[in-house]
Amino acid sequence: MENSSSDAAVSEVLAGDAFHALDASITSIWTIKLLGLTALLFFPVLFYDLTHLFSHDAWVPFGVLSGTVLALGLLYSIVWPRLRYRAWGFALRPEELYVEHGVITHVRTVVPLRRIQHVDVSQDLIEREYALGRLVVHTAGSRSSDVVVPGLPLAEAERIRDEVKRFILEDPLTEDPV
Repeated sequence: MENSSSDAAVSEVLAGDAFHALDASITSIWTIKLLGLTALLFFPVLFYDLTHLFSHDAWVPFGVLSGTVLALGLLYSIVWPRLRYRAWGFALRPEELYVEHGVITHVRTVVPLRRIQHVDVSQDLIEREYALGRLVVHTAGSRSSDVVVPGLPLAEAERIRDEVKRFILEDPLTEDPV
């Protein structure tokens, strides 16, 4: 019963709001990063296979271990970014940022704008090539105090950052009553 009230609360959060997906180019970025990780795992395993090629005490035949790592790494690098992309979304409401993500564990985060301490837009080298950025929201508190929205076009990430900054500077709760 509590789950239905939770779903009702979430649908109320999203009612009338534009729920935004990430830019589709983020799947390419995640794929490139996972392919790099696959290569980091594959080459040491291949080295092990090559150094034990003529060994009589090899516990697996040549190529089985490196082939398995390569096949699973490629499959993961191709499938996981698409699943992850479909699970991401966000909405910027007048007084809060709503973020939803997670393939296996679905996470819904609501960040009240008045709790935000500062907002960053960041890019790594690959994101820069695709003109994408990450919106990083730092909130008050010590546990899970950073909320990251990846895969935004740089101009949109900067626009959201400026809107949040404007809200923080104009927050009526921070002004002294007359």
